[in-house]
Amino acid sequence: MEWHTIKQLRSAYRLKQTTPEEVMEELIKCSVEDEDYNIWISPPEKRKLAPFLDHLRTLDPHEAPLWGIPFAVKDNIDVAGFETTAGCGEYAYEPKRSATVIDRLIAAGAIPVGKTNLDQFATGLVGTRSPYGETHNGLRPEYISGGSSSGSAVAVARRLVPFSLGTDTAGSGRIPASLHGLVGFKSSLGAWSTKGVVPACASIDCVTAFTHTIEDARLVDDVIRGYDEEDPFSLTTPRLSSAKPVRYLVPKKDSLCFYGVHAKAYEQAWDESVRVLEEMGTPVDYIDTSLLSEAASLLYDGPLVAERWAAVGDFIASHPNVAFPVTEKVIRSAKNPAYDATALFQAQHRLKKIKRQVWEWLGEDGVLMMPTNGGTYTRDQVRDNPILTNSNMGLYTNHCNLLDLCAIAMPGKTQEDELPFGVTFFATHKSERFIVGAAEAFEQANEPSALLAVCGLHMRGFPLEGQMRTRRAVFKEKIATAPIYKLLKLPGEPAKPGLVKQNEGGQLIEVELWDMPLSEYGSFLGLIKAPLGLGKVVLADGREVNGFICEGSAVEGAEDITDSGGWRNALLKDEIQRK
Repeated sequence: MEWHTIKQLRSAYRLKQTTPEEVMEELIKCSVEDEDYNIWISPPEKRKLAPFLDHLRTLDPHEAPLWGIPFAVKDNIDVAGFETTAGCGEYAYEPKRSATVIDRLIAAGAIPVGKTNLDQFATGLVGTRSPYGETHNGLRPEYISGGSSSGSAVAVARRLVPFSLGTDTAGSGRIPASLHGLVGFKSSLGAWSTKGVVPACASIDCVTAFTHTIEDARLVDDVIRGYDEEDPFSLTTPRLSSAKPVRYLVPKKDSLCFYGVHAKAYEQAWDESVRVLEEMGTPVDYIDTSLLSEAASLLYDGPLVAERWAAVGDFIASHPNVAFPVTEKVIRSAKNPAYDATALFQAQHRLKKIKRQVWEWLGEDGVLMMPTNGGTYTRDQVRDNPILTNSNMGLYTNHCNLLDLCAIAMPGKTQEDELPFGVTFFATHKSERFIVGAAEAFEQANEPSALLAVCGLHMRGFPLEGQMRTRRAVFKEKIATAPIYKLLKLPGEPAKPGLVKQNEGGQLIEVELWDMPLSEYGSFLGLIKAPLGLGKVVLADGREVNGFICEGSAVEGAEDITDSGGWRNALLKDEIQRK
């Protein structure tokens, strides 16, 4: 898809560059092309999308914040009109009502386009535990996608949709984000309703969002957040905002374990992320995180696993050998005779003590940064050792919901073999604004970008400035090119300039320099039409940067406005002459 963020697609609608109908047609086409990735259980279909497109006609695009925005839904979240399977065909049912989060998104104009593959019953962190096929990594198909919200993450990574919904009990809304260079946002417990979600561990389940940007995650949160009187776990929470943390907590190096064939590269990427954090200027404290590891182990290696049996145990018991084998093994572990009521209370009491200690560490203004995952595996490696590999993927995620923390997973530096690395910021449920502030600061400090020279309609105050802003480009300075360019006024409506390099002669031409994330260049390039293109532009100070250039063939029939010194001056001169 050409527009891969909510902000970009909203802008495209506003500028009449596309329509929701055209977007849906392209989505269906691309989903068929990506069929081998096993993204969907219920793929996008024209007949199922028609009612949602009809609904758009009843909404004002200026009032509905997500008007025409497609999104994918993990197939353990109810959407009326779609079957819910939770990754198990024998469990499937057709819900009469959509989940609360879906209703709120539809009311805001968003379009649920299909149901995505998952680790069955949301039990797994690898994306291979599904009878509907192993979900392939969206960047490197031989690697795992992460789970359990596997298909939802890959749908965003493959740019089929700008955002998707997953769920998170032990890290399912964060591990897949990390493995695809995405943002994975998990609110505090109760901030997003879980009514209409097939439970995994009902008391700590969360609905989550995968996006390309923090800004998009906040747009989704604005729509979904809010008390739901039909959800017994729902809470009234403040609107999500952003604030700079007063201090950061980071695990001591000997508290961490990196694993898999890329362990060394992941360790180096973590060291680089810590360096970036230290250079941001906020105090950093190094702590022993063994308490977090102890809390994480309680989720599956103790009586707390009984909550999974409470969720789907009756189905497992009445349908033996129907569930995916490793999934059934995990859920049936809850029947261990040692996991009696006494053991459960002992585990809960220990968890209370750990939670109090961790909350004292964080206080009201602290944020903890950890690796989202310490490595990754190929799908073959997971098949060879499904339990250990899955356990390793949850080393730095399982503690989160048990300790009533909010979290946001962020991309870090891409490491060897173009495999993404990510970190997660954690805070108490009272301090969600600080994980947003931390993520924004980390994104700005960490994201690779490159300068782009623009000389016409993309400059400040001109009609296409919005294309720069929606791609998170930041204006840096006004400067001139080296004196080796000719500036043309190209025929057409609207008129636009063309910068042509000269072998001899030429003059200084005014341009603006913008800093644009490299991840945005691809979609930006797709908007540029011949005879314009991107190439290297030499500046007056000797620097060579990316910028707009024009094919030499465009000279014929174009007006030479080089003497004006720049597009802004040329338009001013035209205005004076008209008067």
